[in-house]
Amino acid sequence: MSTITKSPFGELAVIADPRAGGGRVAARLSDVERAISGNGLSYRLHVARSSEETTALTSAALDEGFRFLAEVGDDATVNDFVNGIFRDGRPIVEEPVLAVLAAESGCDLVRSFGLPGDVDGAASHLVGDTIYPFDVMKIAATNAGGRTLRYGHNVAEVGFHAAAALPPEVAAERFGRVRRFTRFWTAYLRSGVRELRLGVDAKERTMSGWSVVVGNGQFADGGMRLSPRSFPGDGVIDGLVFTGPRADAYRLLPRVFRHGDHVPDPNIQEVRAKISLRVDADRPMPVVADGRPVGTTPVSFQVVPQPILLKL
Repeated sequence: MSTITKSPFGELAVIADPRAGGGRVAARLSDVERAISGNGLSYRLHVARSSEETTALTSAALDEGFRFLAEVGDDATVNDFVNGIFRDGRPIVEEPVLAVLAAESGCDLVRSFGLPGDVDGAASHLVGDTIYPFDVMKIAATNAGGRTLRYGHNVAEVGFHAAAALPPEVAAERFGRVRRFTRFWTAYLRSGVRELRLGVDAKERTMSGWSVVVGNGQFADGGMRLSPRSFPGDGVIDGLVFTGPRADAYRLLPRVFRHGDHVPDPNIQEVRAKISLRVDADRPMPVVADGRPVGTTPVSFQVVPQPILLKL
């Protein structure tokens, strides 16, 4: 039997979304428990049945006094998790520690940090005291009922890339590549060049464009390095505004897949915001953050500097 190891961050609360990764997490839950126990950590497991329950269980664990939490799932699950950490615009506890066990769900956040995606490798990173303070984005988007406030941790997309982004649970299904191809071309046919109004901190600018990628992390949409110059924790939001013809959507694809060498490019405007990035258009454009639909433009992304410690 493994010796119980006390974490410097206290007892571990584990919150799992069995639906993540097209149901792959459900098949790995017993392996997750075995791996955590094998590393000698005391923990309590909570299994969520919905996105809303993931958020609620996260808040409840913090209210109970947990500071060290592990999320088992994909980027959409991490997004639900991060939203459960905040209440009234601030973290429920000071310096919460977040660990991510992707459990082969295809989580993109871990790629930015070089963390393992398998169960045993990820569980080995639960021990010790190595942490990384990282930023999140406070997102205010538009919907039929007014404005929606949500936090994002990785990559948000506006316009074409938002329409083409597959939810992680769909992307991981058996026919995920066919679905991804279909979604790409459907989004291509429905998207168009818009007159964009961008606010970058105190500066305003107008330009034509068909997509905006807003990066805190680097990888999105199943391993594509969409925002290669982003570094979580640097206090900056990186924006890529695609300003060329709509045909660039497929012209740039090979470069995106070649580990993100689509920038620099004359048809991509790079912007950096230390306070906020705001996007509006002559017609509403869809907004997706970390695989979760948020609403439409007008939308703002505000930098929230280092509210969470990521366990490395």
